[in-house]
Amino acid sequence: MNTFIQQLPALIGVVIGALGSYVAIVRGDQARFRRERDARWEERRLEVYAEYARSLKKSVTLTYRVASHFGNDPHPHPLSPAEAEPLLAEATVDRDPPGEALLLLGSTEVVDKARAWVGAVMAMERFMRAETHDPDAWRELMERQRASREGYYAAVRDDLALPPGHSGRWPVTQI
Repeated sequence: MNTFIQQLPALIGVVIGALGSYVAIVRGDQARFRRERDARWEERRLEVYAEYARSLKKSVTLTYRVASHFGNDPHPHPLSPAEAEPLLAEATVDRDPPGEALLLLGSTEVVDKARAWVGAVMAMERFMRAETHDPDAWRELMERQRASREGYYAAVRDDLALPPGHSGRWPVTQI
């Protein structure tokens, strides 16, 4: 019994060391799991944010082309409203799934900015469908859309902790 008592501190040390190692390993694994999970969701959110922007940009480009048909926009490839209508319908339908994914995965601020951007695009679509010839009003709508897009991208960068990026505004040069 005397030998056991002499070895008891060493045995307690081994048990405490084993428990400490176990706790450290479990905590490390939990932290690694959380980091990996967060990275996966960040990558997924970035995909959703980019896909939503691409789908909305299709509508924007089509409105530019139809506005060019009416003399409101300098787009080099005008498109008549009759030719554009099925393409616009398809673009609208195509942006629904990314929009739903955005609602599911997006931060509140990003979703709010996306709503502002799509509102600006819908105003451009209404203007185009009215077959209006008013380049000044069209420029105002374009500015609203560009500012909304810029706000969306800024919110995305903020949500994903990305550095500030380019505004996406550059002058169109006439050649």
